[in-house]
Amino acid sequence: MIADAHLDIAWNAISAGRGFLQPPAPGYLVSRSSLVAAEVGLVFATLYTAPARAGRAMRTRFVYENAHEANLMATAQVNYYHSCGLDFVGDRAGLAAYVQGWKKGKLAAVLLMEGADPIETPAQLGAWTERGVRIIGPAWGKTRYSGGTGAPGGLTELGHQLLKAMRRKYVILDLSHMADEAVADAFALWRGPIMASHSNSRALVPGDRQLTDEAVAEIARRGGIVGVSFYGKHLRPSGRPTLLDVVKHIVHHARAAGGPEHVGIGSDLDGGFDARHAHRRPGQVEGAAGQVALALQPPAGGRDHGRQLARLPGALPPLIAGEAGRRGCPCRKHRLTVLQLKSILATYTR
Repeated sequence: MIADAHLDIAWNAISAGRGFLQPPAPGYLVSRSSLVAAEVGLVFATLYTAPARAGRAMRTRFVYENAHEANLMATAQVNYYHSCGLDFVGDRAGLAAYVQGWKKGKLAAVLLMEGADPIETPAQLGAWTERGVRIIGPAWGKTRYSGGTGAPGGLTELGHQLLKAMRRKYVILDLSHMADEAVADAFALWRGPIMASHSNSRALVPGDRQLTDEAVAEIARRGGIVGVSFYGKHLRPSGRPTLLDVVKHIVHHARAAGGPEHVGIGSDLDGGFDARHAHRRPGQVEGAAGQVALALQPPAGGRDHGRQLARLPGALPPLIAGEAGRRGCPCRKHRLTVLQLKSILATYTR
């Protein structure tokens, strides 16, 4: 089973009319049918809301002016997921049961809030966890809680309160989009499960949207996961990206993290961009996937990650369950082999 740690499914449906239960719209890639055909069994389905003040508000008029409007928009997205028949994975027991019974064609979701403005006050967090939210990224651009992409700044006072509330509710912290100062604040304050759902390497693509190697290493040290985004501008500074660019970010993150068990897929496909801005397939998909295995071969005497490219999204399930200290997943169903990597990336590329 393959997990994709970041998909804006409800946002695409409500803001742009691209229904999840229909075939992918012309020029787009994601639908229920395309995901299950690629053997994706678990998605981190986002609650994304675009602030009116952001200059790059996802090319839409569907924006919020205040926290209450953001709340209403996110609530509509929760309702949309229910209308699609998506089962939410909400706890360890539910995850174990889903994994045990998973077979091709089944698809479940973990709710991830991208940008925390829909939470009108930290005291409201419980209402959102009751609706199924298990992961929260405080930022997108600047929010009331955190500095974000293109908006330097640390956690605000509300942000500190939110993280404390998240810890009490066993919510996972998503560092994607958080400004460097906010990431530093979070590392100092946070003692719970942590991830970056869709963040690539700043060493390969400069800019505050990407993660430094030091941040990746710290996420891994805490037992967390970093998901690689397939958005072209996250994959290379200029030119049309290819599958090999995805491979380079996977490999770079794996080296920074100390092993591939801390690297996954957070494709963000169709999240404000169409297939023209995703990677394109090089001549030999097999060659690109093979380079992952080759690049992960350690020096003589090191750990043999090449044989277990295995666990790229493999540690996501225990992370969902809140087991921040565990590394990897003992369940063979969650191991991503080279052949599976070829399959998922080939399916995602048209």
